[in-house]
Amino acid sequence: MKTTVELSDALLAEAKAQAQVHHTTLRALMEEGLQHVLERMRTPRAFVLQDGSVAGEGLQKGQEDLSWNQVLEMTYGDRL
Repeated sequence: MKTTVELSDALLAEAKAQAQVHHTTLRALMEEGLQHVLERMRTPRAFVLQDGSVAGEGLQKGQEDLSWNQVLEMTYGDRL
């Protein structure tokens, strides 16, 4: 099937140059790229929460028995 696609001059020039370097056609390059993008869109990626833990043993000595409100007060002071 034939279709018309508008590309920026710079992108088209680079694509043509890469196609020539890799001994392929512009059509094959575009089809491969489109297949890659479509496959990526079809396959949902699972959300992975980044590990935000830090080194240490929790609260400092002598502060293990504080209530959560006391920890907040100590942390934020009058900014609460």
